[in-house]
Amino acid sequence: MIFDPLYLIMIIPAVLLSVFAQIKVKSTYAKFSKVSTFRGVTGARAAHEILRAAGVNDVDIELTGGFLSDHYDPRFRVLRLSESVYSGNSVASVGVAAHEAGHAIQHAQGYAPLKIRSALVPVSSLGSNLAWPLLMIGFIFMSQSLILAGIIFFSLAVLFQVVTLPVEFNASSRALMALPAAGILSESEVKGARKVLSAAALTYVAAATAAVLQLLYFLMRAGLLGRDE
Repeated sequence: MIFDPLYLIMIIPAVLLSVFAQIKVKSTYAKFSKVSTFRGVTGARAAHEILRAAGVNDVDIELTGGFLSDHYDPRFRVLRLSESVYSGNSVASVGVAAHEAGHAIQHAQGYAPLKIRSALVPVSSLGSNLAWPLLMIGFIFMSQSLILAGIIFFSLAVLFQVVTLPVEFNASSRALMALPAAGILSESEVKGARKVLSAAALTYVAAATAAVLQLLYFLMRAGLLGRDE
């Protein structure tokens, strides 16, 4: 399929968007990681203050390895921050930490899209693993049943990517409201944090775009959408 001109035409824009998003998030984070906050609050402290202000008192904050590997683990109610975010007192570090705290607050408040995304994790993983083999074999042997099965499994992975968007956007929105409300960042500093989180959000947009375009391609080649010449 990678030699199919139609596939290349449809996927290249998503690849370019993904590359741009990765460059954007790294450059924006690097820029604002050099801008210290006026209060000198670290990412870990910022996350702690935001969680306490929201009445979330049962989430631990831990240090984890990697670069921008920050995430909230709802299974163990743990917010894991990379070293530069955990100990850093920059606008970038505080912005990322606040975003992850936003996920913990979503979990505590039963935010519906987060529940849906969590429920989709196992089926999305299964779909990702099974979709490509089924599609490849189906197209090679022109087996409509295998192609349809592959499309169904791939659709589960696409659904996960799409549902991820409101979850990420909402976490950033919560962070950008909580930071000035808690007195962690000034209004001018929040502008920098917004740029960092907007750049990070672009990576999720790129992933969802790529997934949707690939699904459209499979539907077209299977004759389920438009005409397959």
